[in-house]
Amino acid sequence: MGIDAKTQLFGVFGNPVTHSLGPAMHNAAFRALGVNAVYLAFGLDEAKGAALAMRHLNMGGASVTIPHKTEVMAHLDEVNDTARKIGAVNTLVNRDGRLVGYNTDAEGAMRALETRGTIAGKKVALIGAGGAARAVGYGIVQRGGSLVIANRSEEKGRALARDLSAGFTSLDDLDLGGVDILINATSVGMVPRIDAMPVSVEGLTSRTLVMDIVYNPLETALLAAARAKGCPTVDGTAMFVFQAVAQCELWTGQTAPVELMRRTVLEALNGE
Repeated sequence: MGIDAKTQLFGVFGNPVTHSLGPAMHNAAFRALGVNAVYLAFGLDEAKGAALAMRHLNMGGASVTIPHKTEVMAHLDEVNDTARKIGAVNTLVNRDGRLVGYNTDAEGAMRALETRGTIAGKKVALIGAGGAARAVGYGIVQRGGSLVIANRSEEKGRALARDLSAGFTSLDDLDLGGVDILINATSVGMVPRIDAMPVSVEGLTSRTLVMDIVYNPLETALLAAARAKGCPTVDGTAMFVFQAVAQCELWTGQTAPVELMRRTVLEALNGE
């Protein structure tokens, strides 16, 4: 599709964003859906700039990534209930000049996990206490999982556990033997430190589902070690794609082309 005077502008706001796979994925989705729109990456140092850009350029919508997911909330006209409870926004929608914030990270993570089974009644160990962990943890609780937060910083970990009415354990004391689902919601294992793991997999049993939100590399050291023990795994592209699917549907009102979006991300990661 060509760009013309009626092309609607979308994008991702964050810092850094030069590595983002969002433009490739969302532009492929727009083309497939026949939507006259383009999605670009915008590096911003402050969250206020995202809202100003949306308003001045009459953008249709945007993704918000690190480090602006919390701060941008103060500059919006409305924040939906889920995003407010999580305390972070990753999606902006321009509704006739009113900027509305949503969080699709939680739903994206849950849809990724549910490709492998149900969450209700499962004991879930979540590593991390940052914004991503908060969204994933919220989704686990909403789906009826029994959640335990494991974090290196006790203060941050206990704070998140308190907010989510979950349990807390230090990483050193985490017992993986009784865990049904293990999720890494930190950046440990991401390029360039691809050999790092957030926790030892020594206590894992083959029945434990292991998910890593890191998607570069595609198979992290944690997932490789878990797979070697016979564990089912979910890689970071699943959450990344499903949260983007929810964004696309908010922006267009159409059913997003999930498989195309997934294939586009995998091709980009493989350098194709």
